[in-house]
Amino acid sequence: MKKRVSLITTGGTIASKEISKGLLKSGAISGKELAALCQLPEEIEVKVIDVFQLPSMHIGFSEMLQLQNAIKAELEDETVDGVVVTHGTDTLEETAYFLDLTIADSRTIVVTGSQRSPDDVGTDVYSNLRNSIYVSVDEILKGVGTVVVFNERIYTAKYVKKVHSSNLQGFDSFGHGYLGIIDNDKVSIYQKPINRDVHKVTGDLPRVDIVKCYSGQDGKIIELLASSDTKGIILEAAGRGQVSPYMVSAIAEAVKKGIVVVLTTSAEEGNAYPSYGYPGSAHDLILNGVLLGSDYDSKKARIKLAVALSSGKNIDVNTFIK
Repeated sequence: MKKRVSLITTGGTIASKEISKGLLKSGAISGKELAALCQLPEEIEVKVIDVFQLPSMHIGFSEMLQLQNAIKAELEDETVDGVVVTHGTDTLEETAYFLDLTIADSRTIVVTGSQRSPDDVGTDVYSNLRNSIYVSVDEILKGVGTVVVFNERIYTAKYVKKVHSSNLQGFDSFGHGYLGIIDNDKVSIYQKPINRDVHKVTGDLPRVDIVKCYSGQDGKIIELLASSDTKGIILEAAGRGQVSPYMVSAIAEAVKKGIVVVLTTSAEEGNAYPSYGYPGSAHDLILNGVLLGSDYDSKKARIKLAVALSSGKNIDVNTFIK
């Protein structure tokens, strides 16, 4: 019996066409057109569902929820063995992590895209899509959750990030490595995540903002956000989690207003951690009610906080441990 895969398309470079010399229209190709261009595995039955055709920077929380619902609808069919989502690369890591956090099904969801359009010389469209289909039905990845497949590598959704704006090796997972590879249609796995972290989203996702911190910064951006409808602020701080001392009073006031503030680091590896005792240090921020974001980068911390707030779970020091 053939394996069955639901291929859900959302647009992006992987579905783009050239509209003038050097310029692409993202999401111009439908899922069925894209599937017809590829040499999809004959031993696997692929069903194509177009959810939307958008550049990935046009995909926000509303579209992520729509995509999640489309995936869950496909997974209601017990004969479906896996799901592949094609997506633009700019926000692929955010959507992948959102799906990982909010879909508990043991079947594998693969998110992929491409750095080059289908018509480009040396395009990665066809290899990424074909590899993703094989990964989605391989039993060895069952229970892992959502993964990203790119350039013959398999990455966990939590730690993958776009690391190059145009190179075919566009994604990586600093400090954690990749889960495995696909070589000549064969999936090989070297490591697996131990824990799943799944939350039930109830209603819309609340607004959560990211503030990138720099030397000498004052608290004006924090004050502006605190006066808006934001429910959370992610601080992308330096090193172990240091911010300018001129920000601290505004951060403390935001916390007093009930806004959840989470501290992350701009470093590629390592945790935000209270190592110093001066104003603006992680220790000082914790005393002012800020939560440590562990080793989450700011984008993943934003997704995690929005999902946790929507799920109604208590947000505390343990929220970012997983």
